[in-house]
Amino acid sequence: MNQLFANPDFAAFRLSEEHHELRAAVRALCEKHIAPHAADVDENSRFPEEARAALTAAGFHAVHVPEQYGGEGADGLAACLVIEEVARVCVSSSLIPAVNKLGSMPVLLSASEELKQQVLPTLATGQALFAYGLSEREAGSDAVAMKTRARLDGDHWVLNGAKAWISNSGVATWYTVFAVTEPGQGAAGISAFVVNAGDPGFEVGAKERKLGIKGSPTCELYFTDCTIPADRIVGEPGTGFKTAMRTFDHTRPTIGAQAVGIAQGAFDAARAYVKERTQFGRRIAEFQGVQFLLADLAMKIEAARSLVYLAAAKVERGEPDQTFFASSAKCFASDVAMQVTTDAVQLFGGAGYTRDFPVERMMRDAKITQIYEGTNQIQRMVMARALLNR
Repeated sequence: MNQLFANPDFAAFRLSEEHHELRAAVRALCEKHIAPHAADVDENSRFPEEARAALTAAGFHAVHVPEQYGGEGADGLAACLVIEEVARVCVSSSLIPAVNKLGSMPVLLSASEELKQQVLPTLATGQALFAYGLSEREAGSDAVAMKTRARLDGDHWVLNGAKAWISNSGVATWYTVFAVTEPGQGAAGISAFVVNAGDPGFEVGAKERKLGIKGSPTCELYFTDCTIPADRIVGEPGTGFKTAMRTFDHTRPTIGAQAVGIAQGAFDAARAYVKERTQFGRRIAEFQGVQFLLADLAMKIEAARSLVYLAAAKVERGEPDQTFFASSAKCFASDVAMQVTTDAVQLFGGAGYTRDFPVERMMRDAKITQIYEGTNQIQRMVMARALLNR
């Protein structure tokens, strides 16, 4: 038997009473403070300030930050629960906790204690947001092909280049940025740095005009002799790419959780609609074709949710197959989200194609989960490599 699945103990995860209480608390907050603004956030492509304020006040904006830095110290499964519940009502708002984790995980995994003490407390209090700068226009899936450079000049690093498709850009205070420090060394020549929004030579470009997640600002980052203190390097020079890949093990399950939340929100809306809508003198929920479709969608959502939670638990425990499961969770859940939201629009019929109902927004938002943090084609490559290398 393949070792990925040989030990049934590795497949175990359990939601604690605290996890259930967390879900209930986040759902209540979302229904009261985030859901009422979701359509407006999308319509006007504006940052969801209401969501940021509510999540920060409740301590849900970055639950992964350890207690020693002023955070909640929650596990990976708890972070997934928060993101899932926020995404259920507003995917743009779910990028706040999701990108806070993405941007700060390299610091948690590899930074010096001094750098952690410098940046993580501001994230824990909500004073600062984080962002993550890996991709470039010509270095997306092929991140090693990045052109951004960093050179050591006395007691400072000087960065030159640009990053693309950066979530939280313009609203973040801290940016984890990857740059080549040893040209010609491939992945071993890439290092990670923490850039502050106020650092000289740093600039945020114009917002991208996007299909979905319109409330989450996505911009390019420009570095023109951007000068940062030498102690803001994350780990040793040349270890940045390894840190980036380790980060994805922790954050790809959160994208899976986001996808599950989108799917659940669309399913909930569609189920309520078909129980009310009548055609041919009957509620359309009474037609067997509709019932079978709902059953299939619910089944796939639950399968995706279980895989996401399992992946989060494996990563939390540091199990050897965590990379396979992290990619599986992100890939499967995002494919499910795309199918569920598309079918939800179909169940609404012509009404689903209008902005009077949330499912068209959810369908647009779902698409990005198949693309960012590694396209689903890349996820399949990662999974295949994990399978064949054992």
